[in-house]
Amino acid sequence: MDFEPKWIQYYQAVEGRSPRPTLVKALEGYAQDAHPLPRFAVDLGCGDGRDTVELLNQGWRVLAIDGEPEAITRLRQRDNCDRTYLETRVQRFEDLTLPPEVSLINASFCLPFCHPDHFPQLWEEIVLALASGGRFCGQLFGDQDSWAVYADMTHHSHDQVHDLLTPFIVEWLEEENHPGKTVLGEDKHWHIFHVVARKR
Repeated sequence: MDFEPKWIQYYQAVEGRSPRPTLVKALEGYAQDAHPLPRFAVDLGCGDGRDTVELLNQGWRVLAIDGEPEAITRLRQRDNCDRTYLETRVQRFEDLTLPPEVSLINASFCLPFCHPDHFPQLWEEIVLALASGGRFCGQLFGDQDSWAVYADMTHHSHDQVHDLLTPFIVEWLEEENHPGKTVLGEDKHWHIFHVVARKR
């Protein structure tokens, strides 16, 4: 059974929301660095741009990537950000290529939508693209999540998450495991790992 996304309804449901807490924490960590890296970020699965806008408004150069053309259209139509330092790209995870020496890779609730066959290559691309001292922030879905039944989605056990984070110093790792609802009001059991980690 494969996941059937409702991306347009999702974009409409989250319109106007503030940036994700994982991004906020990563930016706080960056502000405390003694020798901060250049402000260059990649926003993977950027959606309509809730995190991209925050990065741009804080003076970052941003490469925003999403597999859905509608997401990029919505991002570029936003009137609450300075697009001077914004580059956008429509690209799916299976074909993802990232520039080197990225200071921050943000992946809010998007990586689980990578097919399991392609996830190892995707994660390697993320790790290799980050500069030493650069940060990853985002979410991974756990193996007890109700969407783990979908064959085209990627879920991880607690131990697998820790293995993925071996190249990093973990600055924040929070695990959620509880019943709830999606933003579209559908019942769902959430098993999520919220991650902020700095590459060694």
